[in-house]
Amino acid sequence: MDVVRMLEAASLLVPAGVATSTDITACDVWDHLAHDEWEVALGLLQELGGGWTAPPGFWDELELAAGMLGFARSRAWCSWRGAETREGVIRAELFLRPAGETFRRTPVPGAGVLRPMWDIGNRTDGGARELDIARLWVECAGDLAPGAQAPVRLLPLTAARWRHLRPGDRITLYETAVAGGTATVLEVHPPSALA
Repeated sequence: MDVVRMLEAASLLVPAGVATSTDITACDVWDHLAHDEWEVALGLLQELGGGWTAPPGFWDELELAAGMLGFARSRAWCSWRGAETREGVIRAELFLRPAGETFRRTPVPGAGVLRPMWDIGNRTDGGARELDIARLWVECAGDLAPGAQAPVRLLPLTAARWRHLRPGDRITLYETAVAGGTATVLEVHPPSALA
């Protein structure tokens, strides 16, 4: 089956010595593949992908396998991680303003579908504020309710305009003319040299 081939191809890209926090390695993935436990193998490979700088091909194979298995969120996550490999990683702690202080009354969807504008400090030649767009992925949750906070990942529309950010920088989210939230940058990593 093609799913098995994709998971095997991704497994072969994991370097020896890479393990999860619970000491799962690529060898464990192969055991699950031998027993036709494709969903488990996919989950373990996604977890292993966080322990090293995986090339885009790793995430591309996992994205295809997740799609064939019908796991939409997992497919979207693998697509996101592949894009981060090519564009760079930006993580931040986002604080949304409470409902009533801004137009948002419903939770922010967590799987990278929202593309809000951000004030990241860029200015026009005349000194006016210039907003930049980035997709938003809420970590560890399906969505983020107004007034809540959570770690998020940002995938900029134009990554080069975000390269000046450093951990500790504060940025502001806009969906309308009124700020919808603020975020403190936690991590910034350039694109992978493997991309």
